[in-house]
Amino acid sequence: MNIRVLPSNLINQIAAGEVIERPASVLKELVENAIDAGAHKIEVTLAGGGKNILTVVDDGVGMSPEELNLAVERHATSKLPDDDLFQINFLGFRGEALPSIGSVARLTIVSRKKGAAEGAKISVEGGVKSAVEPAAIGSGTRIEVRDLFYTTPARLKFLKADAAEAAQCVDMLQRIALANPEVSFYLYSDGKKKLAFNVCTGELPEARRKRIADVLGTEFKENSVPITAQNEFCDISGFVSIPTYHKANSLSEFLFVNNRPVRDKLILGAIKGAYQDMMVSGRYPVCAIFIRVNPRYVDVNVHPTKAEVRFYDNGAVRGLLVGAIRNALSAGARHSADTGGLENLLMRQMTEETSRLQNLHRQTTEFSVHDTEMTYRPRTLFSANSPKSSRGASLPEFTEWQNQYSVRVAEEPTAETLANVGELGLAKAQFHNTYIIAQTEDSIVIVDQHAAHERITMERMKQSMAKHERVPSQLLLIPEVVELTLSERENILEFAATFASLGLIIEAFGTNAVLVRETPALLGDTDVQNLIKDLAAQISEWGNAYALTDKIHHICATIACHGSVRAGRSLNIEEMNRLLRDMEKTEHSGQCNHGRPTYVKIRVCDIEKLFERK
Repeated sequence: MNIRVLPSNLINQIAAGEVIERPASVLKELVENAIDAGAHKIEVTLAGGGKNILTVVDDGVGMSPEELNLAVERHATSKLPDDDLFQINFLGFRGEALPSIGSVARLTIVSRKKGAAEGAKISVEGGVKSAVEPAAIGSGTRIEVRDLFYTTPARLKFLKADAAEAAQCVDMLQRIALANPEVSFYLYSDGKKKLAFNVCTGELPEARRKRIADVLGTEFKENSVPITAQNEFCDISGFVSIPTYHKANSLSEFLFVNNRPVRDKLILGAIKGAYQDMMVSGRYPVCAIFIRVNPRYVDVNVHPTKAEVRFYDNGAVRGLLVGAIRNALSAGARHSADTGGLENLLMRQMTEETSRLQNLHRQTTEFSVHDTEMTYRPRTLFSANSPKSSRGASLPEFTEWQNQYSVRVAEEPTAETLANVGELGLAKAQFHNTYIIAQTEDSIVIVDQHAAHERITMERMKQSMAKHERVPSQLLLIPEVVELTLSERENILEFAATFASLGLIIEAFGTNAVLVRETPALLGDTDVQNLIKDLAAQISEWGNAYALTDKIHHICATIACHGSVRAGRSLNIEEMNRLLRDMEKTEHSGQCNHGRPTYVKIRVCDIEKLFERK
């Protein structure tokens, strides 16, 4: 077999396989070209999710007929004037996008350079370009891409439904819009306006703040703190969410290096490290982080889609970012702590009225012991003249606090309960309204009630699915409307049939919401809003990486988590024993859906060793 040079159209198709993955990839390349051309207004129009038609119109500097002829040639670009790959000041620079798109679609470009008498037009179909001819157009450029992947049907086959592809385009344009508040962006899909971001005026920090509010919403604005840091070659700014505001995946982490949207492992790892020990495991913060680096200290030429970068000093960038986030979160925590917390509340009252401290020392207490309950009751905490809180309300009775943390010994079990005792023993008490304490012949068993019920609920749903039975559902008296992003909405509706078999009935509602009519009866009274949002976020992150069975198990796990007995809920003796008996019948009941243990067993002989009884 002889070595030969591949034909140019085949070379472009190979390049397209790296650069053009879906309509959103086409949109990214064309919109970034428009921004590099100095556009202040960009309009995107989709038909069939961008597979049939994708049009980008801008008011940039435009191209002359000679430039237009070169623009569709491989490795032709105006963005490396000094031929220096270490001084890249534009979003694009490879000169691959247009010829790659033209090799797998029908591409038409109409452009008019500012000040020119007329415009020009060129077409490329399947890698074959036409001659440049005159055309009527105002200043700027109009690019139309039709029949994407018509030359590579195998690639076309693996694209998602039109709505899902349109949602990906929306997400991509939102990311680009975040970094460019000085540009107006509009997106229309099948005749409907999906996005409208008007230009944000003012200095860059203020304009960026407005655009972040437009894209991420006021909820993020209210639950985020600004970050800022810089060193000799790097400048970091942006906003990060407080630890209590988080998502089920990392898709809401918007990262930019020199205004270029990236998904860089170093930056993602730094964010995760910054939230270490402050955020619930498996949850992700929401953030918009902008990193400005001297072009000579960052390499963007490491990935065909320019989604990854390499920094000259990874450690310095990571340390700067981690420090900036931690400092911002620490400042935010101090601010919120001023108005909350028992310790701060008491300290403030004692500072304001130190003369009243004697009331705390003179209080008397009593213990009352009954057959079924032992409770510590202070007779008084404050006198009738005790200080008020800053809001004018009296401080809570101490009994309200101590009841939450006391051991509750429940009533004696029935004869039926005693007859059915299994290996997890007989429930004796509930501790912190979270843990069930049970007794066996030779051990004490401590059960996490939420983790245990979570596993039971999940296994029941899986059993019903295996038997092809529909999980019993309960009809909501008032259907719940849940607002989602367009991509989350389309992703969750793809699984509507699966959710229906699990007793969760979801319907499309409006342009960016779903309507929940029924929920699984196993869940009881659950938070429908958070349940749907978590499911949508998880499905968005999966893509095609999981098998259907794994996806269904993840869905069951999420639904079970939201519907299980919560920590902090008070249970009576019968409810506790019923939970223990269900655990004994449930497969994998030793771990919850997240891998945490559901119970621990402490043998009496080990306890006796602690007290040196043996």
